[in-house]
Amino acid sequence: MSDTQTLIENRPPSLAALFLERVAATPDTEAFRYPVPPSSGQGPDDWKSLSWAQTAERVYAIAAGLIELGVRPEQRVALASSTRVEWILADLGILCAGAATTTVYPQTNADESAFILADSESKVLIAENAEQLAKAEEKREELPELAHVVVIDPKGVETDDRVLTLAELEKRGAAYLASHPELIKERVGAITRDQLATLIYTSGTTGRPKGVRLPHDNWSYMAKAIAASGLLGPDDVQYLWLPLSHVFGKVLTSGQIEIGHVTAVDGRVDKIIENLPVVQPTYMAAVPRIFEKVYNGVAAKARAGGAAKYKIFQWAAGVAREYAKVTQDNFRRTGARSAPFGLAAQHKVADALVYAKIREAFGGRMRACISGSAALAPEIGYFFSGAGIHIMEGYGLTESSAASVVYLGEAYRTGTVGKPMPGTEVRIADDGEILLRGPGIMEGYHGLPEKTAEVLEPDGWFHTGDIGELSPDGYLRITDRKKDLIKTSGGKYIAPAEVEGQFKAVCPYVSNILVHGADRNFCTALIALDEPSLMAWAKGNGLEGRSYADVVAAPATVEMVGQYIEQLNQGLQRWQTIKKFRLLPRDLDVEHGEVTPSLKLKRPVVEREYKHLIDEMYAGTREA
Repeated sequence: MSDTQTLIENRPPSLAALFLERVAATPDTEAFRYPVPPSSGQGPDDWKSLSWAQTAERVYAIAAGLIELGVRPEQRVALASSTRVEWILADLGILCAGAATTTVYPQTNADESAFILADSESKVLIAENAEQLAKAEEKREELPELAHVVVIDPKGVETDDRVLTLAELEKRGAAYLASHPELIKERVGAITRDQLATLIYTSGTTGRPKGVRLPHDNWSYMAKAIAASGLLGPDDVQYLWLPLSHVFGKVLTSGQIEIGHVTAVDGRVDKIIENLPVVQPTYMAAVPRIFEKVYNGVAAKARAGGAAKYKIFQWAAGVAREYAKVTQDNFRRTGARSAPFGLAAQHKVADALVYAKIREAFGGRMRACISGSAALAPEIGYFFSGAGIHIMEGYGLTESSAASVVYLGEAYRTGTVGKPMPGTEVRIADDGEILLRGPGIMEGYHGLPEKTAEVLEPDGWFHTGDIGELSPDGYLRITDRKKDLIKTSGGKYIAPAEVEGQFKAVCPYVSNILVHGADRNFCTALIALDEPSLMAWAKGNGLEGRSYADVVAAPATVEMVGQYIEQLNQGLQRWQTIKKFRLLPRDLDVEHGEVTPSLKLKRPVVEREYKHLIDEMYAGTREA
């Protein structure tokens, strides 16, 4: 048996047990950093730290406080909060109490929040603030099982026997621990592998979300598999801003506990640019939209600097992509990341002029970024790789505890998502669907045995609903969602995500694009433009002072986007080309239900919302 197999197969039954081991092994080393805004509201945040021992003190107090409230093993405690250090402390407290965390996105409306709380039969809700509390109070009559609400930020909250603050819960828990000193050790020791740990509701595009049941063993396996992959070490510093209600954010905390590195936690997306130079992380996980925005921002800044600067940027971007492709190909063939002398010389000049500034903006120490949740356009991946910011795509689903396929070490290949995690199997079905099997796969959907049977085979193979292919040496490439594949009226199949990704690499002003064409005789596109990039372009094109909606509607804007569509079409098969497009009056967002909290496009919602624009593009054609 290899060392990797031994590491994974000898895993403890729960992440809670791993947490106790981590605290015992490195009590005084730094575990978390988190920002504290200045009391005046002016100036930079003050970053504080927690050691593993300090983390444990708060986690155990929360666990004991929940037990004192009457929470029993496997009972659900819901957590509705943005990403902050208290989210992690509360989640670990729930796990150490032997209970299970139900995650609720803070953006979720009152109706859907109530559905999740009721369907999960959550006994306690840990709410971030008065706003999250109000959602539960609005639906109180529909939630007879919800006995208590614990509020993290007490501002504007009135407490009573049912509603208490997190500080009060910790105080009660600490007092309870004083008279029950072995309580946490006993609760954690009693946790079994198959005991429910987390209930995550998928943000479905239609109908009610389904609760994915992830037992304790899933997270213990993930922690050990991440460590065995060799991606991270104890000296790494992670910058964590992803939604912890999402499985992608959640799995990152599992790996940290096993490895013992530092995590800086701040879920405020508008603070990312400000925080990176302060935190100076060595790695960060993000969704593709973040990398697209950074790329578009760099391109827009270069364009704003004048024709000469923009020409230099375009040249440097081309060099970066070529350098990344050549060095990755050489590594695949020879094991060395080498480039021809001429290209290497150009790369050195471009590095001094452009790439070094990009790395500096990422904090100066970024070793790698992990991209997941949706496909990253390969051309954007090559650009960052050539600039020295290696974006390693990973693949997984809520139903597989997030991390099923990743890059191992230096062997990354842009355009693929890597190889299966140690202990996970991948195969491609006859129709191209990706199937997964391993210790990270869910137990099933909560209270939905028929839905579970549709995707989970008796022998453990899980049907992902994604289409992909495996290279001869085991690298997985995702083509598209099985249900999203377009079949034109001419019988040609098109993967819309592939076309959309190529357009994002071509056009620096795009925010979201949806390619439509199912049962039609040609493809069309709905395009939303990135406001900061577009408004910067508007200043230099006679549209300064106009609103975003006015700029989008301007003929010059339509013409500019049309030129990028022409550029896109040159690299596509005839049946893939975009014949018509419409610009949307605003960007797609979570609030309107058009993208998920992890920024995935909800195609049916967008197509329904903008049906009039789609119909307009096909008006007068044979199928109209």
